[in-house]
Amino acid sequence: MSHPFSALSPDLVMSAVESIGIWPAGEPFALNSYENRVLMFRDDDGGRWVVKFYRPNRWSNEAIQEEHDFLTELTQAGVSVVAPWRNGQDVSLHEYQQFRFALFPQCIGQAPELDNPAHLFALGEVLGQLHEVAAKKPFQHRGTLLLSEGVTEAEQRVVTSPWLNNHQTRAYQNAVDKIRRQLETVHIPSASMIRTHGDCHLGNILGRDETFTLVDFDDCLMAPAIQDIWMLLPMENPQLWRAQLSEMIEGYEETSPFPHQQMSLIEPLRAYRLIRHAAWLVTRWDDPAFPRAFPWLAESGYWDQHIRQLEQQLLHLDKPLWLA
Repeated sequence: MSHPFSALSPDLVMSAVESIGIWPAGEPFALNSYENRVLMFRDDDGGRWVVKFYRPNRWSNEAIQEEHDFLTELTQAGVSVVAPWRNGQDVSLHEYQQFRFALFPQCIGQAPELDNPAHLFALGEVLGQLHEVAAKKPFQHRGTLLLSEGVTEAEQRVVTSPWLNNHQTRAYQNAVDKIRRQLETVHIPSASMIRTHGDCHLGNILGRDETFTLVDFDDCLMAPAIQDIWMLLPMENPQLWRAQLSEMIEGYEETSPFPHQQMSLIEPLRAYRLIRHAAWLVTRWDDPAFPRAFPWLAESGYWDQHIRQLEQQLLHLDKPLWLA
């Protein structure tokens, strides 16, 4: 069965990069990436690059360009992100045969240590800087985080998949329906919606010492600022959570007021992500990279566990851990 990246051979990758005047010194090395295809290489001058091939039919050209322009805007404002390379005509989104791609300078580093107060302060600082710039204007071509609507769309993808048996389907729908009713009562003021990274977890933060860079803005969208913060907090341990958040707030408020009023959105956002992530795996199953990386998706035990997670999350919606 063909899939969106079946034609993306090593030779095509090399030819695509050469088509924009960059000459790889050797065959690119594939990095762990599932939604897109991301490869690392060195050029003839020893420069280190990452080339990203965008999944066909996922984003419009306008949406990708808006991501690129956001990164350039952030870089010009001194925020530590990696902006795409632009050619002499100021073009950052390139096309070769049927593939759209972009080139980024390679960012080298390690994920922050969340038990290191200096790292937490630095994380808060870079997120505060990000949101200060992000709040200046909205996206025009990127998505907006819509809780109940996003859950409904994801539920349809899961229940029409072949992975759940009848009992699991009923249990899944029951849990999701209860979560959706809770999410329908959540009000996110339009004034609090800003441009966000959207997928700000430890895997998308690299650095050394006490300086960190945000990478992979593929999921950037309009959302409340807390969307870029909550995934970095150990919610299963309220005492530790408070101590770590305190350090992040101190760094964040070097440039921006911390959005304390958005704390009540953490559990709704967690529920949303749990449901959306499983649906994403289901949707991409025809891409061979997904069965190799997530073989347990086809196992009944995964769906039993996922349903238990959703039922547990219902309890957290009623009694948030951050209030414990």
